[in-house]
Amino acid sequence: MPSAPHLGRVVFITAAAAMGGFLFGYDSSVINGAVEAVRGRFDVGSALLAQVIAAALIGSAIGAAIAGRVADRIGRIPVMRIAAVLFTVSAVGSALPFALWDLALWRVLGGIAIGMASVIGPAYIAEVSPPAYRGRLASFQQGAIVLGIAVSQLVNWGILNLAGGDQRGTLAGLEAWQWMLGIMVVPAVGYFLLSFTIPESPRFLISAGREADARRVLAGVEGEHGGLGARVREIETAMRTEHRSTFRDLLGGRAGLLPIVWIGIGLSVFQQLVGINVVFYYSSTLWQSVGINPESSFFYSFTTSIVNIAGTVVAMLCVDRIGRKPLALIGSAGMTVSLAAVAWAFAARTGSGDDVTLPDVQGAVALVGAHVFTLFFALSWGVVVWVLLGEIFPSRIRAAALGVAAGAQWIANWAITASFPSLSEWNLSSTYVVYTVFALLSIPFILKWVPETKGKALEEMG
Repeated sequence: MPSAPHLGRVVFITAAAAMGGFLFGYDSSVINGAVEAVRGRFDVGSALLAQVIAAALIGSAIGAAIAGRVADRIGRIPVMRIAAVLFTVSAVGSALPFALWDLALWRVLGGIAIGMASVIGPAYIAEVSPPAYRGRLASFQQGAIVLGIAVSQLVNWGILNLAGGDQRGTLAGLEAWQWMLGIMVVPAVGYFLLSFTIPESPRFLISAGREADARRVLAGVEGEHGGLGARVREIETAMRTEHRSTFRDLLGGRAGLLPIVWIGIGLSVFQQLVGINVVFYYSSTLWQSVGINPESSFFYSFTTSIVNIAGTVVAMLCVDRIGRKPLALIGSAGMTVSLAAVAWAFAARTGSGDDVTLPDVQGAVALVGAHVFTLFFALSWGVVVWVLLGEIFPSRIRAAALGVAAGAQWIANWAITASFPSLSEWNLSSTYVVYTVFALLSIPFILKWVPETKGKALEEMG
């Protein structure tokens, strides 16, 4: 058990590493403030615009796929620095595009950084944390992600107000949306600098034959005690006995893959198909499409992100007390009702182009419903899915199964992100009916197939 001074050091190290999660959330959602401005700047239709917005997800899948292997070769800290550099270059390039295609390229580059941060942050935090505090310290990553989302929306709102409510208003020679995308340079550079203040993972150091360095890191986070040698041997033994799972290990059953793998894929896909990323990528555009002015739409994007933080905190406090399945069921029920309410409200939209309105009652229902939907998602599926994916798979297939489930999640995320602009132009209310149906279908999926893992050791997952 680390002493108080050592625990303070561990918290600082964890917070520094979680800056990658902050940038993950920030870069994922900052585009929300630029969607309509990009449409106007490059005179682009909804279908092509959606591909540019979703381009980051292609990069995210690439980054997530390569981060682990790169980290095993060169170390966790160098991967953090690479991600920080990619975030920085992407921010500058996205702020100063000369055509739509290079904006898409910078989005892909930022996506690679997101994917790398999504893998390296949790892995590093788990490896450097004292066992007694690992669970609480691991929550820093998710907390940093939702904080990054909120800060990006607050910054966007502030810049929009400085530009007089015009997303294409000029500030110091650049349009407002360019500042929104470019200001991410600040936290990206901060992440890069912080990476020089934290130690390399003891697990990597031991794998690289640097036992003395690993002992120093362990002493710094756990304190000087006679058991450091035993801790090093424990890590060495765990690394030698690990089974590197492959895709072949997942094959079996009547549907090609083992049933538990399909459950993991189902969890990942349902998490995205309820439309949560419409809130993070398109909420400003969504509110403007039903007649709300830009300043108010940006403010509502910010308030939604605050609700997201609150719900995430609730989930962290309740997931071990209530259990995974009950919390997921509560979330599914709440999302179904709130999404249905939003779909009903959007059906009353009248007018076209810039002359679009919602009746007062339906406008209030849509606004409240969107916030309630975000709350129920955040306090359930936003956290529970990641907890379950880390617990439901047997140890012999865990790594490979997690990779497949994460891949399914990126694909589903891309499908929702790329389809929303065209679907909303076709029929906004019907689009939300589709999301409602997926939220409803998640209930029997949880009841019939998802196992409860509360209080069970990982070794019990057979």
